[in-house]
Order: sequence, then structure tokens, then C-alpha cells
Amino acid sequence: MDSSAIQAEKTFYTRTELEEFKQIILDKLAESKGEQKRLQENMRELGGNSVDSLNFTEFGNESRDKEQVEIMMARQTKFVYSLEKALIRIENGTYGVCRATGKLIPRERLRLVPHATTTVEGKLQDRKPTIG
Repeated sequence: MDSSAIQAEKTFYTRTELEEFKQIILDKLAESKGEQKRLQENMRELGGNSVDSLNFTEFGNESRDKEQVEIMMARQTKFVYSLEKALIRIENGTYGVCRATGKLIPRERLRLVPHATTTVEGKLQDRKPTIG
């Protein structure tokens, strides 16, 4: 059996491989929490002005800015949550296994998207509409 056949049969990552992914996730988590903190500070700054001290144009711009920061904060919070869930999957031994196909998610995909829960194939399966 050649090495590509062995690789194709692999159904889990080794402890060493999982440690590499864990470090990638921890690095992204630290970066993301820093971004979350920065967004929270922006939100506090945007919320500091009273309506009386602003003209309506400034109020409209500030309101739009605040809404954009809220959207970014929601995305960042979701990303942090996904990374934290990935750490749990590493600990319980399910990290790197596609929830749709049961196949191992390629190492390259996990390096780029360490919180991924599906292979690209599995992601496409999830998006197919069911008729019935």
C-alpha cells in the first residue's frame, strides 16, 4: 500500500497534529479577543455623545457607525465562539472530522479555517436543497 492510500484511509489526526491545530486556534483566539476588545472600546466611544450635543447629520452618521460596529462585534463574537468550540473538539477527539461526510477535513483547510466542521464536499452537501 502506497503512502497516498494510507493517507486516504486516515480517519483522525494524531496528537501531534492536533497540537499544531490547537496552537493555530489559540493564536487566532487571542487575536480575535483583542479585536473584540477594540470593537467594544469603539462602541463605548460612539455611545458617549448625547443627542442634544449633535446635529442631525452627525447623529445619523454616528448611528450608522454604531450599527456597523455592532455587526462587526456580532461576527467577532460568533468567530470566537466557533474557535472555542474547535478547542473542545480537539479535547474530545472529534476535531478534523467532517460532520456531514465523516471524512477527515484536509490539513490545508484546517490551517486556513481552523474552526471548520466540514470538508468542502460536506459543506456543499449541507447547502443542497432537499425535495420532499
